[in-house]
Amino acid sequence: MSDIETPVLPPQTDEQTATKPKDSRAPAYVVIVWNDPINLMPFVTRVFRRVFGWDQKKAEHHMLEVHRQGKSVVAKESLEKAESYVHQLQSFSLHATMEPEQ
Repeated sequence: MSDIETPVLPPQTDEQTATKPKDSRAPAYVVIVWNDPINLMPFVTRVFRRVFGWDQKKAEHHMLEVHRQGKSVVAKESLEKAESYVHQLQSFSLHATMEPEQ
């Protein structure tokens, strides 16, 4: 046996052991489709169905929101996924943008 004693440390307080909660969620971005004078409503509906896999009713709802209100938030995703959606929508000549969720 050794004559060396293991030092005894005082117990830590809650303040010393507490960790700040981390927000494990990635920042969210919204994808917005804006009204334009070029694309016809049936075409916009078809694009929404193809890009998002929506049924006819949901695609028409967002198409009408774009038409009547000037824009529609069509997705809330991570940065990479939102960028992907914007590029896909733009490839069909829709006016789509993204911005951080507020």
